[in-house]
Amino acid sequence: MKILIIEDDLSFQEILRKTLEKERYIVEVAPDYRTGLTKLSDYTYDCILLDINLPDGNGLNLLRELKEMKKTGSLIIISARDTIEDKVEGLDLGADDYLPKPFHLAELLSRIKSVLRRSNHGGEQLIGYGNVKANPHSFDVWVDDTKVDLTRKEFDLLLYFLQRPNRIVSKSMLAEAIWGDHFDDVDNYDFVYAQIKNLRKRLTTLNTNIEIVAVYGMGYKLVMN
Repeated sequence: MKILIIEDDLSFQEILRKTLEKERYIVEVAPDYRTGLTKLSDYTYDCILLDINLPDGNGLNLLRELKEMKKTGSLIIISARDTIEDKVEGLDLGADDYLPKPFHLAELLSRIKSVLRRSNHGGEQLIGYGNVKANPHSFDVWVDDTKVDLTRKEFDLLLYFLQRPNRIVSKSMLAEAIWGDHFDDVDNYDFVYAQIKNLRKRLTTLNTNIEIVAVYGMGYKLVMN
């Protein structure tokens, strides 16, 4: 799961980043309106944490831009402004939640999990396809009724495919989703090939009835075997 933090308080931004990374989220940051808009234009995120008091613009206008771009993903406004007017306007513009500062990090994590459950899989705790189920918050995986162990990257890749069964996923989409904006620094997708190869072997050894197939010239797809 990939999260973008748009927050101009750099010390608070760093606290949020470290907290979310401990929860195994992929985290990117933007300190201002302009950077946030650029990232939102170029990438897709599962959840956005948006401060509306930005040094070079109002976060609510950024929310309007996001709406015009028709980007998917959950959004939680985090703001020191706690007026009813701001809350109503933010929610009317499409925000999924509004969390006034100061707040406990445990509450933020709970709200992130809640909006991700609602947006990604209809409020269900588990995501499943075939005889495989995964819990995106506890990072547990079951084949039939047997709990199995995966590495972090194997889990992240599997979860990404479980959320998109029978859909072609390009190598660039996988790289962006699993490795974040760091993938811009690499010259090829050898690391994607390697991780996909490992996961395909694990699915075979675990006797799953799903498999990741290569679609020539396009990417990969999760199907029933």
